[in-house]
Amino acid sequence: MILRIVKMHFKSEEVDQFLDFFETVKHKIEAMPGLLNLKLYQDSNDQQLVFTLSSWLDQAYLEEYRNSELFGQVWPRTKALLAERPEAWSLKLK
Repeated sequence: MILRIVKMHFKSEEVDQFLDFFETVKHKIEAMPGLLNLKLYQDSNDQQLVFTLSSWLDQAYLEEYRNSELFGQVWPRTKALLAERPEAWSLKLK
Protein backbone atom coordinates (compact mmCIF):
# COMPACT_ATOMS: atom_id res chain seq x y z
CA MET A 1 0.00 0.00 0.00
CA ILE A 2 1.12 3.57 -0.79
CA LEU A 3 0.14 6.61 1.25
CA ARG A 4 0.42 9.78 -0.80
CA ILE A 5 0.64 13.05 1.14
CA VAL A 6 0.49 16.35 -0.72
CA LYS A 7 1.07 19.62 1.14
CA MET A 8 -0.32 22.71 -0.58
CA HIS A 9 -0.16 26.35 0.50
CA PHE A 10 -2.78 28.40 -1.32
CA LYS A 11 -3.05 32.10 -2.02
CA SER A 12 -5.36 33.51 0.65
CA GLU A 13 -7.93 34.62 -1.90
CA GLU A 14 -7.95 31.18 -3.58
CA VAL A 15 -8.55 28.85 -0.61
CA ASP A 16 -12.34 28.81 -0.91
CA GLN A 17 -12.13 28.33 -4.66
CA PHE A 18 -9.92 25.27 -4.19
CA LEU A 19 -12.15 23.79 -1.48
CA ASP A 20 -15.21 24.22 -3.69
CA PHE A 21 -13.38 22.74 -6.68
CA PHE A 22 -12.17 19.77 -4.65
CA GLU A 23 -15.75 18.95 -3.68
CA THR A 24 -16.72 18.82 -7.36
CA VAL A 25 -13.91 16.39 -8.32
CA LYS A 26 -13.53 14.33 -5.14
CA HIS A 27 -16.01 11.65 -6.24
CA LYS A 28 -14.22 11.32 -9.60
CA ILE A 29 -10.85 10.84 -7.89
CA GLU A 30 -12.39 8.35 -5.45
CA ALA A 31 -13.61 6.31 -8.42
CA MET A 32 -10.07 5.79 -9.73
CA PRO A 33 -8.93 2.14 -9.77
CA GLY A 34 -6.71 1.24 -6.83
CA LEU A 35 -7.67 4.20 -4.63
CA LEU A 36 -8.57 3.02 -1.15
CA ASN A 37 -9.09 6.32 0.66
CA LEU A 38 -8.96 10.07 0.02
CA LYS A 39 -8.98 12.75 2.72
CA LEU A 40 -8.54 16.52 2.69
CA TYR A 41 -7.21 18.31 5.77
CA GLN A 42 -6.93 22.04 6.42
CA ASP A 43 -4.51 23.34 9.03
CA SER A 44 -6.36 24.63 12.09
CA ASN A 45 -4.03 27.65 12.44
CA ASP A 46 -3.28 28.47 8.80
CA GLN A 47 -6.34 28.16 6.57
CA GLN A 48 -4.14 28.49 3.47
CA LEU A 49 -2.35 25.22 4.30
CA VAL A 50 -4.11 22.14 2.97
CA PHE A 51 -3.07 18.49 2.80
CA THR A 52 -4.46 15.62 0.80
CA LEU A 53 -3.89 12.07 1.97
CA SER A 54 -4.68 9.26 -0.40
CA SER A 55 -4.11 5.53 0.02
CA TRP A 56 -3.42 3.40 -3.04
CA LEU A 57 -3.12 -0.36 -3.45
CA ASP A 58 0.33 0.14 -4.94
CA GLN A 59 2.55 2.58 -6.83
CA ALA A 60 1.23 1.44 -10.22
CA TYR A 61 -2.29 2.64 -9.39
CA LEU A 62 -0.97 5.99 -8.20
CA GLU A 63 0.98 6.37 -11.43
CA GLU A 64 -2.11 5.43 -13.44
CA TYR A 65 -3.98 8.27 -11.74
CA ARG A 66 -1.10 10.72 -12.24
CA ASN A 67 -1.12 9.88 -15.97
CA SER A 68 -4.91 10.06 -16.29
CA GLU A 69 -7.01 12.63 -18.10
CA LEU A 70 -8.63 13.46 -14.75
CA PHE A 71 -5.31 14.37 -13.14
CA GLY A 72 -4.50 16.42 -16.26
CA GLN A 73 -7.60 18.49 -15.51
CA VAL A 74 -7.36 18.65 -11.71
CA TRP A 75 -3.70 19.39 -11.12
CA PRO A 76 -3.17 22.39 -13.45
CA ARG A 77 -6.27 24.09 -12.05
CA THR A 78 -5.12 23.39 -8.48
CA LYS A 79 -1.52 24.44 -9.13
CA ALA A 80 -2.67 27.84 -10.46
CA LEU A 81 -4.17 28.63 -7.03
CA LEU A 82 -1.01 27.90 -5.02
CA ALA A 83 1.09 30.52 -3.25
CA GLU A 84 4.08 28.19 -2.85
CA ARG A 85 5.54 25.14 -4.51
CA PRO A 86 3.70 22.04 -3.26
CA GLU A 87 5.45 19.22 -1.45
CA ALA A 88 4.56 15.54 -1.83
CA TRP A 89 5.57 12.23 -0.31
CA SER A 90 4.78 8.66 -1.24
CA LEU A 91 5.12 6.37 1.76
CA LYS A 92 5.13 2.62 1.58
CA LEU A 93 3.41 0.71 4.36
CA LYS A 94 5.76 -1.74 6.10
